[in-house]
Amino acid sequence: MKIIYEGHSCFQILGNWGPRILLDPFISGNPFCEKSPQDFKPELILVSHGHSDHLGDALEIAKANGATLAASVDLLQVLDISGLKTIGFNMGGGFEFKEAKIHMMPASHGSNVNGAYAGLACGYMIHLEDKNLYFAGDTAIFGDMEKVLSRYEIDCAMLPIGGFYTMGPKDAITAAKWLKAKTVIPMHYNTFPVIKQDVWEFKEELEEKTSSKCLVLGPGQDTELGDSES
Repeated sequence: MKIIYEGHSCFQILGNWGPRILLDPFISGNPFCEKSPQDFKPELILVSHGHSDHLGDALEIAKANGATLAASVDLLQVLDISGLKTIGFNMGGGFEFKEAKIHMMPASHGSNVNGAYAGLACGYMIHLEDKNLYFAGDTAIFGDMEKVLSRYEIDCAMLPIGGFYTMGPKDAITAAKWLKAKTVIPMHYNTFPVIKQDVWEFKEELEEKTSSKCLVLGPGQDTELGDSES
């Protein structure tokens, strides 16, 4: 499968035979994304929480493509989702979408839409083509990464490293160790001055202190996740 990083916390996951998945589509207003919402043709959109740099253009893209929008029940209740195909579920729950299996995972973070409470922020575990992908969303480090999430034998973890709003590099390194992730893709950094980080320093320290490989992707860059990551 192909994983495309679109800057900030936005990813496309394109399976060789699975569905086209879009995560946290912050496109308009994202200084590192040169694409427009019209460039995305997902079948499934996953949103981790209601903050504008994660909800982003999800509603517009879902409407334009007839895509299914999946998020927490609480978040969907404060959005105008009339006419959209939606899946509202909650922490620990999951569903199957074509060849993908999606489970909602905890995150330690808030969520609101224009000041309206939107439930708990979350992350996602995605099982596709015999691979387990963990999208952490916005989160602080928390103990269940080691006690619970590590059981999923994670092939690739997308972890925030920006600090200030989420965990920073040092906690992300500990999280990667706890998760036992084979590959880590850093996200949620450098978009705004307050979350500026040296991603190459993070990569060096991560690979020195853990067994994880760090894959740094620039906006618009992609990687193939296949047998070589096993």
